[in-house]
Amino acid sequence: MASFWRAVMGSSTEPDALTDGVEFWSNPERGGWLTKQGEYIKTWRRRWFVLKQGKLFWFKDPVVNRSSVPRGVIPVASCLTVKGAEDVINRQFAFELSTHRETMYFIADSEKEKEEWINSIGRSIVQHSRSITDREVVDYDSARAAEASRQ
Repeated sequence: MASFWRAVMGSSTEPDALTDGVEFWSNPERGGWLTKQGEYIKTWRRRWFVLKQGKLFWFKDPVVNRSSVPRGVIPVASCLTVKGAEDVINRQFAFELSTHRETMYFIADSEKEKEEWINSIGRSIVQHSRSITDREVVDYDSARAAEASRQ
């Protein structure tokens, strides 16, 4: 996960630096158990995931409070796709989350849970990448207005 983390976030490797003030312990958009594959030792480990304000956090146990330290964080705005992956890794209820550099695999406990995670993460990707698009549109419109006023 470390290289995925570095690929997504750049040089920072500290989870605290990545929370950006998100109160992950309070009212998450989605929370629950998923199994994920380790980066170096390719074993599957069950982790508690929390999706909140465009970030997907994971923890060793489900008791998440103000003093909890995430084991990892993925900013979903950097993700390109989230989709089913049973056929890719030969595991029931599997899905993948991809950036332009790396793909991470998860296994839910049921088909319903898999679909709910895919939908929640997908909505978050759209919502958080839309803010970038909106800023680009505003900048484009401002540039057009400035160009028109010069003529």
